[in-house]
Amino acid sequence: MGKLAKSIKPYFKNANPQTEKVNGVLLALLVIVAFTVPTFLGLGFLYMFLHFAVYIVVAAVILKTTICIKLETEGAKAVAKALQEGNLDEAKKYHHFSRRDPTNLSGQQIASAVIESMVENLTDFKHSPIIYYSFFGVSGAIAFRAINTLDGVVGFKDPENINLGWFSANLDTIVNYIPARLTTVLMIIASAIIGEDYRNAWTIAQRDRKKIASRNHGWQMAAIAGALHVQLDKPGHYIVGDKVEELDADKILKALKIRDISIVLGVLMFLPVIIAVRIFVFPF
Repeated sequence: MGKLAKSIKPYFKNANPQTEKVNGVLLALLVIVAFTVPTFLGLGFLYMFLHFAVYIVVAAVILKTTICIKLETEGAKAVAKALQEGNLDEAKKYHHFSRRDPTNLSGQQIASAVIESMVENLTDFKHSPIIYYSFFGVSGAIAFRAINTLDGVVGFKDPENINLGWFSANLDTIVNYIPARLTTVLMIIASAIIGEDYRNAWTIAQRDRKKIASRNHGWQMAAIAGALHVQLDKPGHYIVGDKVEELDADKILKALKIRDISIVLGVLMFLPVIIAVRIFVFPF
């Protein structure tokens, strides 16, 4: 998806801002349709004309491409281990978590970056795909992934993308609006389950969510800061939460637990929807 968006992006650039905005709509729709329609038609063909087991395997593989858990888990644990051992250089190797320049980051700032990215991705790479799969099948999850990918390719407010990417950025905000807030609620419930401060998570989420530019991700970042009694800091951009306790490797591992329980809660919540839609609306 990203490669397609990047490869066709130059053809939609235009010196006229208004024309470029219209082109941004066309760019987004083209990428979304290019992946969603073949997925829908292909799975429909498999379901109707081939063995059901073939459909199940192919559908599961495609759905899995919309969800990322393992790589993030391994990276977070590796950073936690490096920080526990006092190996800051090793911890900095995982700066791709947040795409920050790790050169001058402290151990606490690296831990902050990992936790922030983890809870941001909890919506983008876990709950949102699950939700859109629940209501619209595998092609719904693919459509969401296309929208989210477009936001990561052109959804920036720099001179190069501000016009071309406005539609993709706003569309991503819209499709993530409800999932982001539901994710926050599930995180707070998960915090209560493992004995973290769920009340403070809600308090800080309400207080600090607007400190982060994203209309959606501020909720999760502020909530996790409150649950863990830490301060999350992106130098030069924002600070959320109160520095009651130190931000260390243990906090990364606790954030992972909150993330994992939240995922399980989300799946259990939408399992009845998945079953009902598959039975009464459409099977794929």
